Amino acid sequence: MPKSPADDVNPSLDQMLSKLTMARHGDAAGDAAAPGAGQRCGLIAIVGRPNVGKSTLLNALVGQKVSITSRKAQTTRHRITGICSHGDAQFVFVDTPGFQTRHTVRGTAALNRNLNKTVQATLSDVAVVLFLVEAGRFGPDDAQVLALLPTDHPVLLVANKLDLIHRREDLFPWLQAMQERHPFTQFVPLSAKKEDDTRRLLDIVRPYLPEQAWWYDADALTDRSDRFLASEMVREKLFRLTGDELPYTSTVVIDQYTDEPPQPGNAKSTGMVRIAATIIVEREQHKGMVIGDKGERLKRIGTEARTELERLMGRKVFLEIWVKVRSGWADDDARLRTYGYE
Repeated sequence: MPKSPADDVNPSLDQMLSKLTMARHGDAAGDAAAPGAGQRCGLIAIVGRPNVGKSTLLNALVGQKVSITSRKAQTTRHRITGICSHGDAQFVFVDTPGFQTRHTVRGTAALNRNLNKTVQATLSDVAVVLFLVEAGRFGPDDAQVLALLPTDHPVLLVANKLDLIHRREDLFPWLQAMQERHPFTQFVPLSAKKEDDTRRLLDIVRPYLPEQAWWYDADALTDRSDRFLASEMVREKLFRLTGDELPYTSTVVIDQYTDEPPQPGNAKSTGMVRIAATIIVEREQHKGMVIGDKGERLKRIGTEARTELERLMGRKVFLEIWVKVRSGWADDDARLRTYGYE
């Protein structure tokens, strides 16, 4: 099995991290790592600028897709909880929307306020914060999020995409500069796509969780409903298949969700989930973008969403999708609540 980036690729990197951490915190990190008796459980916020890989990391930590991903900025719009029970600890991760600094165009003020409020509310009640950045990079959008981070909670700097760094020693001056920006409790370089790295992150986070009973069953993966996951899956395919062609202001609403039981007397029957969804867009021309030539794009969105939902649910899914125009929805607080934004 190939080694992860942190596994002896450059032994001096660990020494660098240890030196930087100890210089700031002395023996505090070592004391926190002392194992405790009984179960541990706590809330861990994953925060960072849009498109830095928060949802990818969450899905990797949980071991199943619970948060959607795409290259489109601000794919995550809700507080998504992913649960991982490992050893004596239950990690309750929260994938937050990327703090909004760029999407401030006319007509999105209410949506952006909602997303930023979600980030700030999450930070107030967590045990640990994972501040996700790209290894070796730090820009104005990262700085906007960093300014929100609490000083009374452990904050771990998680440097993602380590596999793109060819010379590990090049990270040292960057890490020194990051340490000056914030009193990070610990530095964790990794690649979110490598299982060894995500397991190592769990081991690092564990000591910071309070000793208390687990909040969820051992096999729980998320606190979100299947209905919510269905709307997110359609939105993911919408974003992936339209790319930058479709503007920021589009969302998905589930109009009907029916869970049909297995057929009596049929041992192979798993039942069926029937879903009616509506894609909401701002303008009539956007509706045409979603539907595509002769309806081909909308058909593909539905097919890909249905296929993934069937894999996640282990059941047959009948998915019907409509497209409607609702001008001004992203700047209307009442309509945002109707569409499920907290």
